[in-house]
Amino acid sequence: MLKPILALSEKLSQRGTSPLRAALLLFLFSLVPVPLLGQLSTLDHLAEPGFWPTQPSASRSEYVGSDACALCHAAKVASQKNTPMAQNAMHAEDSEILHSHPELKFEIGPYHCEIKTGAKHSVYTVGNGTQTLTANLLWAFGVGRAGQSYLFKREDGKFYEARVTYFDTLNTIDFTPARALTSPKNIEEAMFRPVGAAEIARCFGCHTTASTIGERFDEEHLMPGVTCEACHGPGAKHLASAQALVVAGITDEPGAVFNPASLNPTDSVDFCGACHSTWWDVKLSGVKGVSSARSQPYRLEGSKCWGKGDARLTCIACHDPHKPLQTEASAYDGVCLSCHVKVGEKKTDVHPGEPCPANTKNCVSCHMEKVYVPEMHYKFTDHRVRIVRPNEAFPE
Repeated sequence: MLKPILALSEKLSQRGTSPLRAALLLFLFSLVPVPLLGQLSTLDHLAEPGFWPTQPSASRSEYVGSDACALCHAAKVASQKNTPMAQNAMHAEDSEILHSHPELKFEIGPYHCEIKTGAKHSVYTVGNGTQTLTANLLWAFGVGRAGQSYLFKREDGKFYEARVTYFDTLNTIDFTPARALTSPKNIEEAMFRPVGAAEIARCFGCHTTASTIGERFDEEHLMPGVTCEACHGPGAKHLASAQALVVAGITDEPGAVFNPASLNPTDSVDFCGACHSTWWDVKLSGVKGVSSARSQPYRLEGSKCWGKGDARLTCIACHDPHKPLQTEASAYDGVCLSCHVKVGEKKTDVHPGEPCPANTKNCVSCHMEKVYVPEMHYKFTDHRVRIVRPNEAFPE
């Protein structure tokens, strides 16, 4: 165990990590199983040189937008636009959920909450008969498969999070996750939660593209949703390189864009974890229990078969980020059988997984149970691959 900890100490020192943070990470790393020592927190990945998701860029001109990417990658761009990632942030006026639910209501103690949506605006109102506050919703986060939350601004120009979120399973609004209040102290607290600049940067960094330029949040020029350049990095140099090759009649692959498929398995899962939470992001945040099922990379890396990382067990082994999410259990059988042999077959170095005596299809329906997360009113697929036993406690 000492060797990887010393290696980590040197790496943190070279990266310029603060002494206090380095000491905390080293202490926590000393308690971690060896197979997980390759993982890092998103903050530590961002401190490394090179591109990483949510990383600020020096100039907005470095981005070209998905339409430019479509000049060479038309099929991928067209398909990616239909993914939940591409559609997970929008101006509130463009929210199909709000337009299809023109009047949403919820009670918070003595306060009545209401979202009324017309042709151009969604007006959020909270009142108790003697006091009333209203605001036009500005941003909607989430496609609604689980929920959709909302941001607005007040006279001070700052962002505020609505106390209520739309949940598809309820077909109405309820408390925004982790924001429930039994007795709000005033109408302001019943209506919203102030959101600071650092949190705004993180939220928009994962839900939109090119939202932070340098050290400034650029609400005016950001691109809603996770588009090509959110995962491949700014594309201006890549586009210029491709155009130069076309002019010269050269068919070589143009450079100057990041390809996540080139990452090793541990970094590949951490790459997705930049927004879906890495193993260390969850540990350092203190999230425990079924709520951690929302952090798929964290749960995946807790699987018995994760080991030191295997390309057959990364996020992109099962999910193509350019295509809509597959919801049929059978869609993942091929991935499971790329490691596991069938009953009667012998294990090999290439197929080291034990055979399943119960079935050879719909594997995830048994080995990746759906876990109900109360604050989300939704069942999430638990990505901790395991033999799920009846009535067992949720494994941490």
